[in-house]
Amino acid sequence: MDFKELIEIRRSVRGYKAAASKDDVAAVLTMAAQAPSWKNLQPARTYAVVSEEGVAKFARALPSFNRQSSAGAALLVTTFVKEQSGFSAGEPDNDGGDLWGAYDLGLRDAYLVLAASDMGFDTLIMGIRDADEIRNILNIPENEQIMSVIALGKRTAEPIARPRKPLDETVKFF
Repeated sequence: MDFKELIEIRRSVRGYKAAASKDDVAAVLTMAAQAPSWKNLQPARTYAVVSEEGVAKFARALPSFNRQSSAGAALLVTTFVKEQSGFSAGEPDNDGGDLWGAYDLGLRDAYLVLAASDMGFDTLIMGIRDADEIRNILNIPENEQIMSVIALGKRTAEPIARPRKPLDETVKFF
């Protein structure tokens, strides 16, 4: 599949018939690791919940609508190490500060969902979650910012392509 087709077919999926295996998750994350980051610091971290028991225990950290939408999928919690990207000697390099960590994680997660799609998997990025509960369940250190939970598996149905804003609403050419 070429890149244009990959971009066009990737959708947020809200129904899964099969979760990605540990090996599949590792393959997706290996490809996602190629994403660029500030000074190649690679601040992105992932906590992969792949076992049925782990997913069942973890699901309580998601609101019911996200729990339902991601049922049957493996769950990936994505974080970034704080005060790394955008910092030198413990001080922010510019007004972005830790936003650079979020930026780097966003790039890595974009690579992740495209790599998953290229391998025949589907994803759903969920931002509404209980970060404190996630931190406790997965023992995530305080120096990491929890950003999202990404469902990873095989879809049960074809999702609808949602409209995109035209460029004249989102881009200014000079």
